[in-house]
Parts: sequence; structure tokens; C-alpha cells
Amino acid sequence: NITCITGIPYALRRAGFGVGVLLLVAIAVITDYSLCVLVKAGNLAGVSTYQDVVEAAFGKWGFYLLTVIQFIYPFIGKITKVYLKLTSMISYNVIIGDTATKVFRRVFGVTKQSALGNRNTVIFLCTVLITCPLSLQRNIAKLNKISLMSLVFIFFIMIFILFRIFTFGDQVPLTEDSYSFMSDGVTEAIGIIAFAYMCHHNSFLLYESLENPTQTRWNKVTHISLGISCIIVLTFGIAGYVTFTGFSQGDLLENYCMSDDLSNLTRLLFTVTIMLTYPIECFVVREVLENALWAGKAPDTKSHNILLTSVIVASAFLLSTLTDCLGIGILAAVPLAYILPAATYLKLDHGRLLTWQNVPPFLLVLFGVVVALCGTVFAVFNVMSGVSCSHGVEMPYCKDSDAYPTLATNTTKF
Repeated sequence: NITCITGIPYALRRAGFGVGVLLLVAIAVITDYSLCVLVKAGNLAGVSTYQDVVEAAFGKWGFYLLTVIQFIYPFIGKITKVYLKLTSMISYNVIIGDTATKVFRRVFGVTKQSALGNRNTVIFLCTVLITCPLSLQRNIAKLNKISLMSLVFIFFIMIFILFRIFTFGDQVPLTEDSYSFMSDGVTEAIGIIAFAYMCHHNSFLLYESLENPTQTRWNKVTHISLGISCIIVLTFGIAGYVTFTGFSQGDLLENYCMSDDLSNLTRLLFTVTIMLTYPIECFVVREVLENALWAGKAPDTKSHNILLTSVIVASAFLLSTLTDCLGIGILAAVPLAYILPAATYLKLDHGRLLTWQNVPPFLLVLFGVVVALCGTVFAVFNVMSGVSCSHGVEMPYCKDSDAYPTLATNTTKF
């Protein structure tokens, strides 16, 4: 989950450095298992979509429940005070608008009133020129090269964060108890980390895109992917936290000064990465709508694909212009990732329920329930506390907090 990677240092801050690092590894293992169990349940039922798996296990009511959940997750998403927790089309638009405008103000010296300084205008241009054309693809396998490009950009961002430890870290004052083993925000950190690894709503699309889609091959691909993801997440988390410790923000890129040109380049690459990931979410929404409205028998025509995709993308754009801080219950995402995969497997496996073999699925359900409850409590607490989203606040260790000088007048020294 690309948008959540930059929130990992904040998760370490909330959980405590020691416990946070342990959670990064533990939740990667749990997510790996849940992805394997999900596809295994699909193979047991002889179906190839998430909705069909749940319907096979729990009937029509299960199908409709999952349709609602699976639609809500990728299409709406969730932004809390500390971090954008769910990848979604609308939240991607918000990130694109907020991040790109900062870069444009820095590079071109534009104001918020100008076209390139206006968030909604930037979102519209990116939608029309980039995200919508990419989303019109009908086969997710055609996006392989784009996904590879996104991965390259992520590695560049990771190198930047490592580089800034040595060139910027000494300018950030060390906060009290920076490296305490455990802190009081463990449950909040679990929610952030869990969302960073979550990709279950794309699972069957990716499974079907394999050249030889078998359980063994899927398990191997999942193990490799989660292993690489864990390394990336650990690097982002530890490097970012070591640099900023108690100053770590929900979006790590917010910690870097706006006059830092290298960080602005990184922001630009992160924006491009988000745009290249956007079509995958659109694939999910489109598939869910086709399964719900046409019972999986949607017209296989170019005009149908263009019309449905355009409606989805346009809706996401319009909603993203209304607010920069969206909220949807954590209960819409956690069942999708942890509870339903294990529950459907337990239901579809016709062996004895109370066996040692079924202990891991039961523990996975328990983990999902705990994360859902904790996340919901924090969401309610934030609402009752009047928490709102804020963007572009310059950190106290930065200079010229209100200025966006052009590259020609103020460049960063490396």
C-alpha cells in the first residue's frame, strides 16, 4: 500500500521504536498468511473473485456484504489526523493535488490562486491526461511495466530518505525518549502498519494475471512480494524515524523543508507513483460494479469499458474536490484483509473445525477483530476531539516557513 509507506515513521513514534520494528515484521508475516489463505479459499470453492468466495461460504448475504465493503475500500478510502490510512482513488487524488501544488509553487513560484497552484485544477489535469487513460486498460497485466516503474520510484524515494539521515538529520533536535522500547500508541500503530501491507482487494485480479495461476505459484509470489515490501517498509520506517524521531509526521515528506529542492523532487516522484498506482484501484471498483450490477456478465465492449470507467473516475474526481480529509470506518477495510479470508477458509474447509491446522485461521480472525475495534475507537475519539486534516505546515526546524521561493533564488545545498 504505497500511500501508507510514508506513515511508518509515525507508527514507530506511536508504538515505541522497539515494539514498532517488531510490529513491522510481525504484521508482514500475518498479511502474507492471509493472502495465501484467501486464494486457497477461492480454490476450494472453485471461483476466481473475492465476492464469489464469500458467496460460496456465506451465501447471498455474504456476497452483498462484501460487495459493499470491497466497493467502499478502494473507492472512498480514509484519511485521519495522522495519516492517509487507506489507498483509494479519492485519496490518491487528494495526495496528487496537495503534493504537486507544493512542487509547482516551489519550482515556478506560482500562488494558490493560479492554475498550477490550485489543487482542484491539478487533480483535473492529472485525471484527464494520466490516470483516466491508464484506467481504461481492460487487462491488469498490461500495467506490469507501469508497476515496475512505480517500484523504481519507491526505491529512489528510499535512497533520498537514507541520504537525508546524514545531510539533514543533525539539524533536527533529538526529542525526549526518542528510542523508548514501547509507547502508549501501540494500537494506533498496528492500524497504520496493517494498512501499509494491505492489498487483498486486488488479490484475485493479480492471481488471474499470473501465467500459471496455481496455489503454489501464488504462495511463492506472495512470499517474495511481502518479503520485499517488509524490507522497504523497515527501511522507510527506521530511516525516517532516525532522522526526525519525535517530530515524525503522519506523512514523512511533510517533515522535509519546502525549500529543499531534493525533497521536492522526491515529492514529485511520489506523486507520479500514486498516479501510476491509481488504475489498479479503478480495476477493483470496476470489477465490483460489474459483478454487482451485471452478475459478472457485463458487456465485453469497448464502449461499455469507456463509459463505466469514465463514470468511476469522474465520480472520484468530483468527490475529491469537495474535501481533503475523508473518513470511512476502519471496519470497511479490516474484514476485507484479515477477518473474511480466514473465515471463508474455515467455512469452506469441510474437515473438522477444531483442529491444530485451523489455529492460524482462528488467530487471524482474532487479529482482525482486535485491529478493527482499536481502529474504530481511535476514529471515534478523533471525531469527538475535533481532529481535522492539515497539510503543508512547515516544521519548526525549517526556515522560511511561509515562502515558496523559486529554484533560481534559493537552492538547496547537498
